[in-house]
Amino acid sequence: MNIPDIKISLPKLKNDRKKLKWGVAGLGRYSDLTFIPALLLCRKSSLVSVFSRTPERAKAVAEKYAVLENFSNYSEFLKSDIQAVYVGSANNKHIEDVIKAAEAGKHILCEKPLALSSAEAEEMIRICEKNNVQLAVNYTQRFHPVTVKAKELIDAGFIGKIVSISANFNSYFPPDNNFRFTKKESGGGALRDIGTHIIDLLRFFGGEINSIQGVCDNVIFNYEVDDYSAGIVNFKNGGHGVFTVSFNTKKAFNRIEILGHSGAICIENLISNKHQPALLTLMHENEGKKVFKKRGNKLVHLIKALQVPFLNNTTPPITGYDGLINLRLMEELERRWTNLK
Repeated sequence: MNIPDIKISLPKLKNDRKKLKWGVAGLGRYSDLTFIPALLLCRKSSLVSVFSRTPERAKAVAEKYAVLENFSNYSEFLKSDIQAVYVGSANNKHIEDVIKAAEAGKHILCEKPLALSSAEAEEMIRICEKNNVQLAVNYTQRFHPVTVKAKELIDAGFIGKIVSISANFNSYFPPDNNFRFTKKESGGGALRDIGTHIIDLLRFFGGEINSIQGVCDNVIFNYEVDDYSAGIVNFKNGGHGVFTVSFNTKKAFNRIEILGHSGAICIENLISNKHQPALLTLMHENEGKKVFKKRGNKLVHLIKALQVPFLNNTTPPITGYDGLINLRLMEELERRWTNLK
Protein backbone atom coordinates (compact mmCIF):
# COMPACT_ATOMS: atom_id res chain seq x y z
CA MET A 1 0.00 0.00 0.00
CA ASN A 2 1.49 3.38 -0.98
CA ILE A 3 1.77 5.87 1.88
CA PRO A 4 0.98 9.50 0.99
CA ASP A 5 3.25 12.33 2.11
CA ILE A 6 2.71 13.64 5.61
CA LYS A 7 0.91 16.95 5.48
CA ILE A 8 -1.97 18.74 7.10
CA SER A 9 -4.79 20.39 5.21
CA LEU A 10 -6.25 23.53 6.71
CA PRO A 11 -9.41 25.33 5.59
CA LYS A 12 -9.00 28.59 3.67
CA LEU A 13 -10.73 31.80 4.57
CA LYS A 14 -13.28 33.07 2.09
CA ASN A 15 -11.93 36.60 2.48
CA ASP A 16 -8.13 36.64 2.47
CA ARG A 17 -8.03 39.96 4.34
CA LYS A 18 -10.48 38.97 7.04
CA LYS A 19 -8.85 38.41 10.42
CA LEU A 20 -10.19 36.82 13.58
CA LYS A 21 -9.81 39.25 16.48
CA TRP A 22 -8.77 37.52 19.71
CA GLY A 23 -8.68 38.38 23.37
CA VAL A 24 -6.62 36.32 25.83
CA ALA A 25 -8.06 35.85 29.33
CA GLY A 26 -5.69 34.51 31.97
CA LEU A 27 -2.02 35.37 31.59
CA GLY A 28 -0.10 32.55 33.24
CA ARG A 29 3.09 31.04 31.85
CA TYR A 30 1.32 29.04 29.15
CA SER A 31 -0.61 32.04 27.83
CA ASP A 32 2.47 34.24 27.95
CA LEU A 33 5.15 31.88 26.62
CA THR A 34 3.15 29.50 24.41
CA PHE A 35 -0.33 30.62 23.38
CA ILE A 36 0.32 34.27 22.53
CA PRO A 37 3.51 33.53 20.52
CA ALA A 38 1.59 30.85 18.57
CA LEU A 39 -1.31 33.22 17.95
CA LEU A 40 1.05 35.85 16.59
CA LEU A 41 2.28 33.33 14.01
CA CYS A 42 -1.22 33.04 12.54
CA ARG A 43 -1.63 35.75 9.93
CA LYS A 44 -5.40 35.29 9.79
CA SER A 45 -5.66 36.11 13.50
CA SER A 46 -4.86 39.23 15.50
CA LEU A 47 -4.44 39.79 19.23
CA VAL A 48 -6.54 42.77 20.28
CA SER A 49 -6.71 42.66 24.09
CA VAL A 50 -5.58 40.75 27.16
CA PHE A 51 -7.09 40.20 30.60
CA SER A 52 -5.66 39.28 33.99
CA ARG A 53 -7.21 39.53 37.42
CA THR A 54 -3.90 41.16 38.42
CA PRO A 55 -3.70 44.64 36.78
CA GLU A 56 0.11 44.71 36.77
CA ARG A 57 0.24 41.40 34.95
CA ALA A 58 -2.24 42.54 32.30
CA LYS A 59 -0.21 45.69 31.67
CA ALA A 60 3.13 43.84 31.56
CA VAL A 61 1.97 41.22 29.03
CA ALA A 62 0.28 43.87 26.88
CA GLU A 63 3.50 45.88 26.76
CA LYS A 64 5.59 42.80 26.02
CA TYR A 65 3.53 41.92 22.93
CA ALA A 66 2.47 45.45 21.92
CA VAL A 67 -1.22 44.69 22.55
CA LEU A 68 -3.35 47.81 22.38
CA GLU A 69 -5.71 47.07 25.27
CA ASN A 70 -5.36 45.37 28.64
CA PHE A 71 -7.92 44.84 31.36
CA SER A 72 -8.30 43.60 34.93
CA ASN A 73 -12.10 43.82 34.70
CA TYR A 74 -13.47 40.87 32.74
CA SER A 75 -16.72 42.55 31.72
CA GLU A 76 -14.82 45.50 30.26
CA PHE A 77 -12.43 43.10 28.51
CA LEU A 78 -15.39 41.39 26.81
CA LYS A 79 -16.57 44.79 25.51
CA SER A 80 -13.30 45.25 23.60
CA ASP A 81 -13.23 44.73 19.83
CA ILE A 82 -12.81 40.94 19.90
CA GLN A 83 -14.64 38.04 18.28
CA ALA A 84 -13.00 35.15 20.14
CA VAL A 85 -11.61 34.55 23.62
CA TYR A 86 -8.90 32.16 24.70
CA VAL A 87 -9.70 31.20 28.30
CA GLY A 88 -6.40 30.31 29.95
CA SER A 89 -7.39 30.91 33.56
CA ALA A 90 -7.17 28.37 36.40
CA ASN A 91 -9.54 25.43 35.98
CA ASN A 92 -11.99 26.62 38.64
CA LYS A 93 -12.43 29.91 36.76
CA HIS A 94 -13.31 28.28 33.41
CA ILE A 95 -17.04 28.08 34.01
CA GLU A 96 -17.35 31.75 34.94
CA ASP A 97 -15.09 32.98 32.16
CA VAL A 98 -16.68 30.82 29.46
CA ILE A 99 -20.27 31.63 30.40
CA LYS A 100 -19.63 35.38 30.51
CA ALA A 101 -17.83 35.25 27.17
CA ALA A 102 -20.70 33.28 25.61
CA GLU A 103 -23.28 35.75 26.95
CA ALA A 104 -21.19 38.52 25.38
CA GLY A 105 -21.41 36.74 22.01
CA LYS A 106 -17.76 35.66 21.78
CA HIS A 107 -16.53 32.36 20.42
CA ILE A 108 -14.32 30.51 22.89
CA LEU A 109 -11.23 28.36 22.96
CA CYS A 110 -11.02 27.06 26.53
CA GLU A 111 -7.97 25.49 28.12
CA LYS A 112 -8.24 21.84 29.13
CA PRO A 113 -9.77 20.33 31.17
CA LEU A 114 -12.91 22.17 30.18
CA ALA A 115 -14.20 22.45 33.76
CA LEU A 116 -13.90 21.04 37.27
CA SER A 117 -16.76 18.62 36.61
CA SER A 118 -18.92 17.24 33.84
CA ALA A 119 -21.89 19.06 35.38
CA GLU A 120 -20.08 22.38 34.92
CA ALA A 121 -19.11 21.40 31.36
CA GLU A 122 -22.74 20.61 30.52
CA GLU A 123 -23.80 24.05 31.73
CA MET A 124 -21.04 25.76 29.73
CA ILE A 125 -22.10 23.94 26.56
CA ARG A 126 -25.75 24.80 27.19
CA ILE A 127 -25.02 28.51 27.59
CA CYS A 128 -22.82 28.58 24.48
CA GLU A 129 -25.51 26.90 22.40
CA LYS A 130 -28.17 29.25 23.81
CA ASN A 131 -26.07 32.25 22.76
CA ASN A 132 -25.14 30.73 19.36
CA VAL A 133 -21.37 30.81 19.93
CA GLN A 134 -18.79 28.11 19.28
CA LEU A 135 -16.89 26.41 22.12
CA ALA A 136 -13.60 24.60 21.46
CA VAL A 137 -11.10 22.99 23.83
CA ASN A 138 -7.32 23.28 23.63
CA TYR A 139 -6.49 19.65 22.76
CA THR A 140 -3.36 20.47 20.79
CA GLN A 141 -2.06 16.89 20.39
CA ARG A 142 -4.67 16.16 17.70
CA PHE A 143 -3.26 18.83 15.42
CA HIS A 144 0.37 17.87 14.88
CA PRO A 145 0.94 16.72 11.27
CA VAL A 146 2.08 13.24 12.37
CA THR A 147 -1.04 12.84 14.50
CA VAL A 148 -3.21 13.85 11.56
CA LYS A 149 -1.37 11.42 9.28
CA ALA A 150 -1.70 8.57 11.76
CA LYS A 151 -5.45 9.20 11.92
CA GLU A 152 -5.66 9.19 8.10
CA LEU A 153 -3.80 5.87 7.92
CA ILE A 154 -6.05 4.30 10.55
CA ASP A 155 -9.21 5.51 8.81
CA ALA A 156 -7.87 4.22 5.45
CA GLY A 157 -7.46 0.75 6.96
CA PHE A 158 -3.67 0.73 6.58
CA ILE A 159 -3.07 -1.23 9.81
CA GLY A 160 -6.39 -3.10 9.77
CA LYS A 161 -8.65 -3.37 12.78
CA ILE A 162 -7.18 -1.78 15.89
CA VAL A 163 -6.11 -4.26 18.55
CA SER A 164 -4.60 -1.88 21.09
CA ILE A 165 -3.32 1.65 21.62
CA SER A 166 -0.80 2.56 24.30
CA ALA A 167 0.05 6.17 25.13
CA ASN A 168 2.23 7.79 27.78
CA PHE A 169 2.68 11.38 28.93
CA ASN A 170 5.09 11.49 31.84
CA SER A 171 6.69 14.71 33.04
CA TYR A 172 8.41 16.28 36.03
CA PHE A 173 6.36 18.81 37.97
CA PRO A 174 7.60 19.16 41.57
CA PRO A 175 5.40 20.96 44.11
CA ASP A 176 5.24 24.74 43.98
CA ASN A 177 2.53 27.39 44.28
CA ASN A 178 0.93 26.53 40.91
CA PHE A 179 -2.86 26.15 40.97
CA ARG A 180 -2.49 22.60 39.58
CA PHE A 181 -1.51 21.33 43.03
CA THR A 182 -4.64 22.66 44.76
CA LYS A 183 -7.64 20.40 44.23
CA LYS A 184 -10.10 23.26 44.72
CA GLU A 185 -8.55 25.15 41.80
CA SER A 186 -7.51 22.28 39.51
CA GLY A 187 -9.94 19.44 40.23
CA GLY A 188 -7.08 16.93 40.17
CA GLY A 189 -3.47 16.36 39.28
CA ALA A 190 -1.72 14.39 36.55
CA LEU A 191 -4.93 12.75 35.32
CA ARG A 192 -6.87 15.99 35.01
CA ASP A 193 -3.99 18.07 33.64
CA ILE A 194 -2.24 15.80 31.13
CA GLY A 195 -4.29 12.60 31.27
CA THR A 196 -7.09 14.53 29.56
CA HIS A 197 -4.79 14.94 26.52
CA ILE A 198 -4.08 11.21 26.39
CA ILE A 199 -7.71 10.18 26.81
CA ASP A 200 -8.56 12.57 23.98
CA LEU A 201 -5.89 10.98 21.75
CA LEU A 202 -7.21 7.50 22.54
CA ARG A 203 -10.66 8.62 21.41
CA PHE A 204 -9.20 10.38 18.36
CA PHE A 205 -7.40 7.24 17.16
CA GLY A 206 -9.60 4.46 18.51
CA GLY A 207 -13.08 5.95 18.53
CA GLU A 208 -15.46 6.38 21.44
CA ILE A 209 -14.81 4.54 24.68
CA ASN A 210 -17.19 2.08 26.34
CA SER A 211 -15.49 1.78 29.71
CA ILE A 212 -12.50 2.99 31.69
CA GLN A 213 -10.79 1.92 34.89
CA GLY A 214 -7.45 2.61 36.47
CA VAL A 215 -5.54 4.20 39.34
CA CYS A 216 -4.77 7.66 40.69
CA ASP A 217 -1.94 7.76 43.18
CA ASN A 218 0.82 9.76 44.85
CA VAL A 219 3.94 7.76 44.14
CA ILE A 220 6.62 10.43 44.71
CA PHE A 221 5.05 13.74 45.72
CA ASN A 222 2.63 14.09 48.60
CA TYR A 223 0.57 17.01 47.34
CA GLU A 224 -3.22 16.94 47.53
CA VAL A 225 -3.69 15.88 43.90
CA ASP A 226 -2.41 12.75 42.15
CA ASP A 227 1.12 12.71 40.74
CA TYR A 228 0.50 9.48 38.79
CA SER A 229 -2.41 7.87 36.98
CA ALA A 230 -2.82 4.86 34.72
CA GLY A 231 -5.85 3.53 32.91
CA ILE A 232 -7.24 0.94 30.56
CA VAL A 233 -10.14 1.56 28.20
CA ASN A 234 -12.35 -0.51 25.95
CA PHE A 235 -13.31 1.00 22.59
CA LYS A 236 -16.86 0.72 21.27
CA ASN A 237 -15.47 -0.46 17.92
CA GLY A 238 -13.37 -3.14 19.63
CA GLY A 239 -9.82 -3.19 20.90
CA HIS A 240 -8.33 -1.64 23.99
CA GLY A 241 -6.23 1.32 25.09
CA VAL A 242 -3.81 1.73 27.96
CA PHE A 243 -2.11 4.87 29.25
CA THR A 244 0.11 6.29 31.99
CA VAL A 245 0.56 9.93 32.96
CA SER A 246 2.65 11.45 35.74
CA PHE A 247 4.15 14.57 37.27
CA ASN A 248 7.01 12.67 38.94
CA THR A 249 9.40 11.40 36.25
CA LYS A 250 12.49 13.35 35.21
CA LYS A 251 13.07 11.19 32.13
CA ALA A 252 10.50 9.30 30.05
CA PHE A 253 10.07 7.88 26.55
CA ASN A 254 6.51 9.19 26.02
CA ARG A 255 5.49 7.36 22.88
CA ILE A 256 2.23 6.28 21.29
CA GLU A 257 1.94 2.79 19.81
CA ILE A 258 -1.07 1.81 17.72
CA LEU A 259 -1.26 -1.89 16.93
CA GLY A 260 -3.57 -3.20 14.24
CA HIS A 261 -4.25 -6.59 12.74
CA SER A 262 -2.15 -5.82 9.63
CA GLY A 263 0.40 -3.30 10.85
CA ALA A 264 1.49 -0.83 13.49
CA ILE A 265 2.12 2.89 13.96
CA CYS A 266 4.50 4.40 16.50
CA ILE A 267 4.67 8.14 17.28
CA GLU A 268 7.62 9.58 19.20
CA ASN A 269 8.73 13.07 20.22
CA LEU A 270 5.16 14.33 19.95
CA ILE A 271 4.62 14.84 23.66
CA SER A 272 6.77 16.96 25.97
CA ASN A 273 9.56 17.39 23.40
CA LYS A 274 9.80 20.79 21.68
CA HIS A 275 13.34 20.49 20.36
CA GLN A 276 13.17 17.48 18.03
CA PRO A 277 10.92 16.63 15.09
CA ALA A 278 8.17 14.11 15.76
CA LEU A 279 8.80 10.63 14.39
CA LEU A 280 6.16 8.49 12.72
CA THR A 281 7.19 4.85 12.25
CA LEU A 282 5.03 2.57 10.11
CA MET A 283 5.14 -1.18 9.83
CA HIS A 284 2.93 -3.22 7.51
CA GLU A 285 2.74 -6.92 6.73
CA ASN A 286 3.45 -6.27 3.02
CA GLU A 287 6.08 -3.52 3.34
CA GLY A 288 9.32 -2.71 5.13
CA LYS A 289 9.47 -0.34 8.07
CA LYS A 290 9.21 3.35 7.14
CA VAL A 291 10.14 6.31 9.35
CA PHE A 292 9.02 9.89 8.77
CA LYS A 293 10.20 13.04 10.57
CA LYS A 294 8.06 16.14 10.78
CA ARG A 295 8.23 19.36 12.74
CA GLY A 296 5.04 21.19 13.51
CA ASN A 297 3.64 23.70 15.98
CA LYS A 298 0.56 21.90 17.26
CA LEU A 299 -0.95 25.03 18.75
CA VAL A 300 -0.52 27.06 15.55
CA HIS A 301 -2.29 24.29 13.60
CA LEU A 302 -5.12 24.24 16.16
CA ILE A 303 -5.60 28.03 16.05
CA LYS A 304 -5.60 27.98 12.24
CA ALA A 305 -8.18 25.19 12.27
CA LEU A 306 -10.47 27.38 14.40
CA GLN A 307 -10.23 30.56 12.34
CA VAL A 308 -12.80 29.72 9.66
CA PRO A 309 -15.34 28.09 12.03
CA PHE A 310 -15.15 31.04 14.42
CA LEU A 311 -15.41 33.63 11.63
CA ASN A 312 -18.32 31.78 9.96
CA ASN A 313 -19.93 30.49 13.19
CA THR A 314 -19.73 26.84 12.16
CA THR A 315 -18.77 23.78 14.20
CA PRO A 316 -15.02 23.61 14.91
CA PRO A 317 -13.02 20.36 14.61
CA ILE A 318 -12.72 20.09 18.40
CA THR A 319 -15.74 21.04 20.50
CA GLY A 320 -17.01 21.44 24.03
CA TYR A 321 -18.53 17.97 23.73
CA ASP A 322 -15.02 16.52 23.45
CA GLY A 323 -14.17 18.26 26.70
CA LEU A 324 -17.36 16.93 28.31
CA ILE A 325 -16.77 13.34 27.18
CA ASN A 326 -13.18 13.40 28.43
CA LEU A 327 -14.29 14.80 31.80
CA ARG A 328 -16.89 12.06 32.20
CA LEU A 329 -14.24 9.42 31.50
CA MET A 330 -11.82 10.92 34.03
CA GLU A 331 -14.57 11.12 36.64
CA GLU A 332 -15.42 7.46 36.01
CA LEU A 333 -11.80 6.40 36.47
CA GLU A 334 -11.55 8.43 39.69
CA ARG A 335 -14.85 6.99 40.98
CA ARG A 336 -13.83 3.40 40.29
CA TRP A 337 -10.43 3.90 41.91
CA THR A 338 -11.98 5.53 45.00
CA ASN A 339 -14.40 2.60 45.37
CA LEU A 340 -11.50 0.11 45.19
CA LYS A 341 -9.45 1.82 47.89
